[in-house]
Amino acid sequence: MNITDLLLGKENNSALQQLAEKLGVSEAQARAIVAEVTPSLSRGMQRRAQDKEDNFGGLFDALSNGNHARYVEKPDLLGRQETVDDGNAILGHIFGSKEVSRNVAKQTAQSTGIASTLIKKALPIVATMVMGSLGKSIFGGGSAPSAQQGGGLLTSLLDSDRDGSMIDDVLGMAFKMAFR
Repeated sequence: MNITDLLLGKENNSALQQLAEKLGVSEAQARAIVAEVTPSLSRGMQRRAQDKEDNFGGLFDALSNGNHARYVEKPDLLGRQETVDDGNAILGHIFGSKEVSRNVAKQTAQSTGIASTLIKKALPIVATMVMGSLGKSIFGGGSAPSAQQGGGLLTSLLDSDRDGSMIDDVLGMAFKMAFR
């Protein structure tokens, strides 16, 4: 299971309804936004995980210490300004610039037919949902998927050569870090 499937799964129906309410769109449109935006967020996280300056440490720290699972456990938090602020910080960390976020919004608007202004409003909320779902899946809590599933999500982020194993990739990152 990938992160998009997890976000669109039954256990996140309340979060998707909350996103739809916040944006003033239908639940089907909220689902379309999540389906289109999440792969870009995943790719950004993969790049950050492979960044030799940041390595996996920053992403892992954010997942383990950020208490992001609260966003999927308590979907009513998605409508709050603090969630948007946290989401914008996540986007800054993942994408590195607002220009990338704007491009993601523009591309998503073209593929969904939903206004880019709404996509821009959705991006920080979806970013918190992604971090929340990943954190919950990997570190547990509530009705989280199994540890194996969480590991699969983590593997999909860190498996840069797509061989099905993140071990060689993590060891390579550690080797690069040790010999910089």
